[in-house]
Amino acid sequence: MALGPQNGKQNGRSRWATTRVPGEVEAGSKRHAIMRALSKRRNSAEKIRDTDATAQVGVPESERSDDSEATEVEDLQSQRGIYINQPLPPQALDEDGSPIQSFSRNKIRTAKYTPLIFIPKNLFLQFHNVANIYFLFVTILAIFPIFGASNPALGSVPLIVILLITAIKDAIEDYRRTVLDDELNNTSIHLLVDWENGNVTDDHISTWRRIKKATTRGIRHFVRFYKLQKNKRTKKGKAKLIADANELERTQTRASIYTVGSTQESIQMTPVSSPLANKHFSFIDGVPTEVTERSKRLEVPDGSAYTKPKPTARFRGSVIDPHIQAPGKAKFKKDYWKNVRVGDFVRIYNDEEIPADVIILSTSDSDGACYVETKNLDGETNLKVRHALHCGKSIKHAKDCETAVFQISSELPHANLYQYSGVVRWMQKDPKAPEKDGTPMEEPVTINNLLLRGCTLRNTEWIIGVVAFTGDETKIMMNAGATPSKRSRITRELNWNVIVNFLILLGMCLISGIMEGVTWSKGNESLNFFEFGSIGGSPPIDGVVAFWAAVILFQNLVPISLYISIEIVKLLQAYFIYSDVQMYYAKIDYPCTPKSWNISDDLGQIEYIFSDKTGTLTQNVMEFKKCTINGVPYGEAYTEAQAGMDKRNGINVEVEGAKAKIAIEKDRNEMIKQLREIYDNPYLDDSQLTFVSTDFISDLRDSSNETQAKANSHFMLALALCHTVLPERVSENPPRIVFKAQSPDEAALVATARDCGFALLDRTTHGVRLSIQGREVDFEVLNTLEFNSSRKRMSAIIRMPDGRIMLFCKGADSMIYSRLVPGQQAELRRQTAEHLETFAREGLRTLCIAQKELTEEEYRAWNHEHELASAAVHGREEKLEEVSDIMERDLVLIGGTAIEDRLQDGVPDTIALLADAGIKLWVLTGDKVETAINIGFSCNLLDTGMDLILAKVDDETPESAAKQLDEYLKIFNLTGSPEELAAAKKDHNPPAPTHALVIDGEALKLFLEAELRMKFLLLCKQCKAVLCCRVSPSQKAAVVQMVKKGLDVMTLSIGDGANDVAMIQEADVGVGIAGVEGRAAVMSSDYAIGQFRFLSRLLLVHGRWSYRRLAEMVANFFYKNIVWTVALFWYQLYNSFDASYLFEYTYILLCNLLFTSVPIVLMGVLDQDVSDKVSLAVPQLYRRGILRLEWTRTKFWVYMFDGIYQSVICFFMTYLVFAWGAPATHNGLDLGGREQMGVYVACSAIFVVNAYILINAYRWDWLFGLVTGVSILLIFIWTGIFSAFPSTNSFHTTASHVYGSLSYWLVVLLTIILCLLPRVAAKAIQKMYFPRDIDIIREQVRLGQYKYLDEPSRAYSGGESETALSSPDIKSSTVPAYIDEDERPIYPPSVAPTAATGKRGSGNGSDGTDGSGYQGTGTFTPHRFSMDRPRPSMDRPRPSMDRPRPSMDRPRHSIDRIRLSMDRTRPSFEATNDFTTAAMLARMECSSNTYPKRQSQLLSVHRPDN
Repeated sequence: MALGPQNGKQNGRSRWATTRVPGEVEAGSKRHAIMRALSKRRNSAEKIRDTDATAQVGVPESERSDDSEATEVEDLQSQRGIYINQPLPPQALDEDGSPIQSFSRNKIRTAKYTPLIFIPKNLFLQFHNVANIYFLFVTILAIFPIFGASNPALGSVPLIVILLITAIKDAIEDYRRTVLDDELNNTSIHLLVDWENGNVTDDHISTWRRIKKATTRGIRHFVRFYKLQKNKRTKKGKAKLIADANELERTQTRASIYTVGSTQESIQMTPVSSPLANKHFSFIDGVPTEVTERSKRLEVPDGSAYTKPKPTARFRGSVIDPHIQAPGKAKFKKDYWKNVRVGDFVRIYNDEEIPADVIILSTSDSDGACYVETKNLDGETNLKVRHALHCGKSIKHAKDCETAVFQISSELPHANLYQYSGVVRWMQKDPKAPEKDGTPMEEPVTINNLLLRGCTLRNTEWIIGVVAFTGDETKIMMNAGATPSKRSRITRELNWNVIVNFLILLGMCLISGIMEGVTWSKGNESLNFFEFGSIGGSPPIDGVVAFWAAVILFQNLVPISLYISIEIVKLLQAYFIYSDVQMYYAKIDYPCTPKSWNISDDLGQIEYIFSDKTGTLTQNVMEFKKCTINGVPYGEAYTEAQAGMDKRNGINVEVEGAKAKIAIEKDRNEMIKQLREIYDNPYLDDSQLTFVSTDFISDLRDSSNETQAKANSHFMLALALCHTVLPERVSENPPRIVFKAQSPDEAALVATARDCGFALLDRTTHGVRLSIQGREVDFEVLNTLEFNSSRKRMSAIIRMPDGRIMLFCKGADSMIYSRLVPGQQAELRRQTAEHLETFAREGLRTLCIAQKELTEEEYRAWNHEHELASAAVHGREEKLEEVSDIMERDLVLIGGTAIEDRLQDGVPDTIALLADAGIKLWVLTGDKVETAINIGFSCNLLDTGMDLILAKVDDETPESAAKQLDEYLKIFNLTGSPEELAAAKKDHNPPAPTHALVIDGEALKLFLEAELRMKFLLLCKQCKAVLCCRVSPSQKAAVVQMVKKGLDVMTLSIGDGANDVAMIQEADVGVGIAGVEGRAAVMSSDYAIGQFRFLSRLLLVHGRWSYRRLAEMVANFFYKNIVWTVALFWYQLYNSFDASYLFEYTYILLCNLLFTSVPIVLMGVLDQDVSDKVSLAVPQLYRRGILRLEWTRTKFWVYMFDGIYQSVICFFMTYLVFAWGAPATHNGLDLGGREQMGVYVACSAIFVVNAYILINAYRWDWLFGLVTGVSILLIFIWTGIFSAFPSTNSFHTTASHVYGSLSYWLVVLLTIILCLLPRVAAKAIQKMYFPRDIDIIREQVRLGQYKYLDEPSRAYSGGESETALSSPDIKSSTVPAYIDEDERPIYPPSVAPTAATGKRGSGNGSDGTDGSGYQGTGTFTPHRFSMDRPRPSMDRPRPSMDRPRPSMDRPRHSIDRIRLSMDRTRPSFEATNDFTTAAMLARMECSSNTYPKRQSQLLSVHRPDN
């Protein structure tokens, strides 16, 4: 029974969700957030295919090629077999008849603990800490009375408190992970039920798993019952009760489900009739309506439409067996992700995430296409097209799944996101001859037929697929790796310091034990007469007992309270980072969010940053800015790269930018007016127009120059036809179309064509429909030759309305130029090349557009070869590329385009600021090389003075890679020896800005081999910038690991997509950007920020503060424990080392708890050498963290010896008072008791320790002074209060007696002076005669040289970066936190808003260098090889431009401005043919036989003269 659609919200189609009530974050967002916080990487040794997976249409075995037959025999150990509706073969079963293959569950768990194992596992992990083990041992010792511990239970409290607090913190963190895991695992999916999947069995559930599940259920029931009772008492609502009881509430938000509901179903369904073969579901305002196929079109102005008969599709076979009678029981039912298994059928609807790696059988589209958004997988927001298998397109209903009989032979799971190989095999039955056996057929499965877990289905109503991989075996999880448990560097190094203290403790205890035994062995000593015998009964045993008693006495030497103090400090540091409003991104309401509390100090030691590009440095929003058509340039723009060039040439960019903006806005308004005059385009949104050129419109309508008018019109038609874009109507009135594309560039090109009157309306089964100046026209798309990284181009073969067959090709300029007709269009090629070079200088991404007209016979002959290549089982990609290369020759150049990918706000400034701080930035991106290079120039990572080393390996062999590495190293006079690498490890100076390295994924794979890795690392170390392109997530992690371990440096990775998770987890610090790419990176990161620009404040302010604070706090902590404990040791010299207490026992307990703990914790949280504004104004201060100078072993020993010295003074100053007679009170009472002497020493030590901490602090304010004063007074107050009770026995009235003695106050005063005098003198000498950078800056701050930073107009706002100031007198403004793009000022990428960086050689760096990091002598001026020879002038006469052109009478601002700047400066990257230069492109010719390989000239210093 089919029920009608249920009413839903009117804000669009919604979806099922898992919610927790109450809560402000949608469950869908949470699922996005945890989608990639994945479980451990599988360490299987599966073999990854060397070539791309193949794809072919189903063909009979008799028609298969020999190479296909030769590979028919498969090894079960290297293949995965999935059998649908057929029994498993005997070799796939064990002795009991169960499947041999075992598959990973689809349930994931990122949490470390379960309720059953939390206590033992957490204790096990906590006792990895050496100090915890030690104090557990001491606590056990104290239980035995023989060792003289006065109160063992009280002594164990510190350890118990530390373990308990840490466990609570871990439980809270893990509970959050568990909740998110549950939400993800309980996400709904439509699963085929009442159908037997023979590939898996539910019989083998381990006993341990049953126990865990029962324990979890029991705890949940207990929590539910407890909160139920609590809610009854407080009379709270039932809805809140269910939410607080940790029950996941499933709310229905889907209105289209193919199933039949039942009251017995455990998961309630909304039954809706199944889609018929000739119908689609259309979702408007959230309500599904059935419409006939392609019946709804975009409304366009009246006009004639071109129509022609469509060819019938060829039958490719079907896996449905027409002779099987379906039972009819199976149905698609709502279930959970965690219940999905390998071999299951799933139906996935629009906007739903893919629960596992699924092979597509059929889609709602008649040609089997579907569109997926992969931003959670590879970081890209653009849509990807995936295709259903030809043999599965007839599967539409659950009954079809019951009658489908086939086998999938799949490769084993591996982490390569771009490769998959499998084959579907079935017996093709004749519907009219059931007695026949059928014909064996097969169809390859490629990555284009696979939907990967983490993707989202878009613009497709539904798909049906079969699950190939689940859980940990899915590609996204295998790329993520295990969630690491990170510890900061200082915390790791503390184990060494604790061991040193332990050795000191061991020495003190050995001395005590030996001396005690020797004393008892002498006899005739005073103790023989005054003691009641020894405890051990014999000198050796007495020594052993004294040893362990001393361990208990001196236990504070190993600072257990240090660890809990560090936890408190880091927690508060994380809170202040979270509360920093200047890192708050208002656009998405997101503050900087620490995900890990314990690595804040690592933020202050980062030397290398590894950044993703798309969505991290850029906005991933492409804007069409300029083009060149028939040798004529069009477009007005003032880009960030152009502003940078103007700045370097001495032009005031603010004035020039304002002028350009006014001119562009004027042209924009005029262009819109002229466009409306030609045709009132209903699809033109004035606010979205990015291509501004009145000249283009003038030429388009210029009747006097029909040639250029036709060229402009034809150019826009080519843009509207050559693509794989999917149009989507977003509104009816006014009609608006947006485009979903595999590349944002494609969407920008098609959008510009739409704005100019060539609007893409619909993509039909066999072609596209355009609105050309109001006339609706159909074009048949015969073939699409898709883009890939090796082809660097894409083509579309179109049958025009007049019957002509045209090939339109767009791609990299070098690729197109090499395929042009030889000997023709020489002048046009020269002009276009010059224009493209001009565009590239502005930081724009350039493409060339070309075409070719085909005859019918030529096309048919080629198409036959193309179909054969498409049908190949093996080597399909290579064959298709070879056939495509044949077609894409002898092209005719049309023109070129220039697109801008705008950077995020503040990216160039942030990169420049980080570089001034000595931090090196590498870009690791999955994007193509050209794109990454363009962005590198735009964001200041690359400079026109750099020589680019483009690392490529032609034959992809280790030998060739090694040879190329050696050649690259020769540029820097290196050989790659271990000695050179050892020297590189010690050199933390930034490389000279002379070279940059660009490498693609294939070459990187070879260079990361063990034999070449160190040489490659040494090469990278010499380059100012490194860009790794077309790299996989696992390669990103491998690069991070290479640098982190190879150079022993601190690393940070930053990204925004799931493809960045692996490198984020591998780095010492991982930062995720909460942007448009989902929350994959955020969930796996240690810190989450809203924009890249906040990274500068996170590192240079909070990171530097945290590192310096923690280093100083730890050093002072060891110092104070030495003072206190060693003073006890000196007392043992005078009591035969019998481990008796000098201090009252409460002193020992309260010393670290009250008397000294608060000032030192406050130092770790609030101490501040300079303000945040000064930290950003002088980023060179950060370099002490890179060099790790704040926490060293030398500093540790200095503080240790200082503590030993002060312990001597504290004890022996008191000893000298008591040595020749004890002082007496005013009424004659003797003060010579142990308790009274202990008050002398203890009060002096506490006063000295707190004063010492105050001296070492940089910031003295009322709070720190108050806390220090109170801490000092506490011991005096405690002594007075505690000694007032008679129950304290011998300690009773001690305070009144001691405080009344003048000797006490004199001893305390003299002790303080003698203890602190050396430290004060040393600090004074150091600051006056050996000042550090921070001392100079602090002095300048005191002199008022940085007061301008406090002015409102100079205030640091919204996370915008400030760079180092060469002179405090130079002042400039900053950019607000978030400004609309149209209103945002244009700043050059090379200079930050507050900077006066100066030119190289100006000596503006804080270390006396030029600020670029160049450490050579003299002034560094990069040699620009492009200046060594004259270049052809861009202003020579152009015949094509001499004809009368009314539209060209006025100056073209943008192109003339760039020409002027190009005449002044020529970049050295022209030395390589991998860039768009007019000279290089003009030399290119097309070969009709073989494709000419581009030979690298990177090692040539000078270009050959032409």
